[in-house]
Amino acid sequence: MRTVRDIEIFENIPMLMRAALNVPVENGKIVNDYRLRRALPTIRYLAEHGARVILIGHLGEKGAETLKPVAEALSILIRGVSFFDETVGARARAAVRALAPGDILVMENLRRNKGERANDRVFAKELASLADIFVQDCFDTCHRPHASIIGVPEILPSYSGFLLEEEADELTRALVPKKPSLAVIGGAKFSTKEAVLTTLLKTYDHVFIGGALANDFLRAAGREVGKSLVSEVDENGIKNILANPKLVLPVDSVVVDETILDHGPDTVDILSDLAKNAKTILWNGPLGKYEDGYSEATDAFARVVANSKAYSIVGGGDTVAIIERLGLLSRFSFVSTGGGAMLQFLSHSTLPGIAILG
Repeated sequence: MRTVRDIEIFENIPMLMRAALNVPVENGKIVNDYRLRRALPTIRYLAEHGARVILIGHLGEKGAETLKPVAEALSILIRGVSFFDETVGARARAAVRALAPGDILVMENLRRNKGERANDRVFAKELASLADIFVQDCFDTCHRPHASIIGVPEILPSYSGFLLEEEADELTRALVPKKPSLAVIGGAKFSTKEAVLTTLLKTYDHVFIGGALANDFLRAAGREVGKSLVSEVDENGIKNILANPKLVLPVDSVVVDETILDHGPDTVDILSDLAKNAKTILWNGPLGKYEDGYSEATDAFARVVANSKAYSIVGGGDTVAIIERLGLLSRFSFVSTGGGAMLQFLSHSTLPGIAILG
């Protein structure tokens, strides 16, 4: 995979960079700039080498959100940032031509154009027409078959940024863990986790299934789950995983109105013992319904991992937000910016947006 270090000429060259700009916004203000801070090394490298930097990214799911507040937040972190209220077209190309070497221009939300998610060839060509070089540094969307992920690299000479390079290196390392090893997968939806669970059970000594995802396994194991959230699952897939001796499930739960909302103290104790003895810990997804205040198991496990001597890899937006709230982010060995992208990379050892970079 070629990186920005392999680019030969920077001065006054327009470079289109896909960045992780999808940060939480409330009332027009950024409430967490973690992803922006992770994007800075590549942005700064391009700008300091004299490139004209064009940042593209998305915000939200609806497609109506604006990246203007993101550009404003970014301008506090690095000099030379401005915002343009369109993504493609004649006015956008003119705005790029007006940039001086080292300037940074944030374009409007990619998802305002339906061609982004559809990987429309015409839209990809419009994006590519803004620059001479493409830099992919948005790991958290590299599992999406979108125009800015797999369309543009087919047109422009393409390179990975520092964040993407680090993500690929660290998660590749996570696939060959030092033993004893512990993987913890939370969240929900067995259909999106089956592949990664199958992979991890081959390489990790213990794989704990938590969160709402655990409900599917508890039910399949004959345990009572009441009104708890469960998903439509492939029974054969569940049974195959249940039969694996490396699998670890919750042994007690916090139950309110017949609904499992968190794991109990005995489960936390089991997890703590496994974490304290582990040399590698991989974690993706909260353990309880933290958004409703049921975060005791997640918080307790986060503190155990932070205090352990293990090499720790954590990912998933919700999980990272919880760890940051606890002030523990710096005590994890590697924090991935991806949730679904992290799980898919662990399942397949690459992603569409990485594979296309060559």
